[in-house]
Amino acid sequence: MRPPPDVTAVVLTAGRTPLLTPCLEALRREGGTRLELIVVDQAESPVRLPAGLADRVLRPGRNLGFAGGNNLGIAAAAGELVATVNDDAVVEPGWLGLLSAALASDPRAAAAQGVNLMLDRPALADGCGLGWNRWWQAVQLGHGLPAPDLGGERRAVFGVSATVALYRRQALAGVARRGEVFDARLHAYYEDVELACRLRHAGWRALLVPAARARHAGSASAGGKTARRKRWRLVYGNRYLATARCQGGRFWRCLPRMAARDLLDLAQAARRADGVRLAGIAGGWARALRLLPLYVRRGAACAPCAPCTDGAFVTEAVPDEGLAAEPRRP
Repeated sequence: MRPPPDVTAVVLTAGRTPLLTPCLEALRREGGTRLELIVVDQAESPVRLPAGLADRVLRPGRNLGFAGGNNLGIAAAAGELVATVNDDAVVEPGWLGLLSAALASDPRAAAAQGVNLMLDRPALADGCGLGWNRWWQAVQLGHGLPAPDLGGERRAVFGVSATVALYRRQALAGVARRGEVFDARLHAYYEDVELACRLRHAGWRALLVPAARARHAGSASAGGKTARRKRWRLVYGNRYLATARCQGGRFWRCLPRMAARDLLDLAQAARRADGVRLAGIAGGWARALRLLPLYVRRGAACAPCAPCTDGAFVTEAVPDEGLAAEPRRP
């Protein structure tokens, strides 16, 4: 009988990327018998996988979004550690061992991630954890900058990007709401930020391990007008919801800067005659107004009421270019 796995990797797919098989192969090489590999197939037609790569394939029969699909995989996981890995990301040798060791050495760390590199420009970082810029947008730290040195020390960050990350299952269970780890109402975008807020509020921290590496393709601009409009609606709307959950009673102090950023984006979209972005911004505001009562809370913020991260890795190193730095999903 096969021993219980130490780690479960959940790979969500919609069947649109040629990197799915390389993604699974890299994870299988990393984990061997220690790793349980679960694929959540949300494609319109079942995705055909090479034999032996996935231990289980879950097919919900509809697209549950990034949040809901990962919830399904996490609920089925047997490992004490759970990795979320995009189907367009390929982990490099040593990734799993380095992140597992980081969590083992820090009992208060709920999650860890390595440096995610741009697939087509691997000298540049796609992201080194989550932080906030001065407009209260969640950003991928270090996005577009030279990747930090492999020998760099572990750093505390606000949270990890669920694009490629490793979580402690005990921590996830402790902050789950209605049995959900990720908030399924967010569907996609800011769902990992909102989870990071809950973990911090519960006293957990997140780590960046520079020596661990993964390559990520990303496809933020993919899709037709309808898909891009939906993306902007989720990004603009979910930003308010995650910030409200994060900042507690201080949320209202954040609103002027958030509104100023949105108005600037609105003006830029109008100047470029970008009707898709205009409709997305308006739809995001409507979404935020409708759902905000569910997210606004009293009490202390779970993050400082200033755009920063823990430790020495601060947002001064993050390009402040609005949505170019937003967390991305396939």
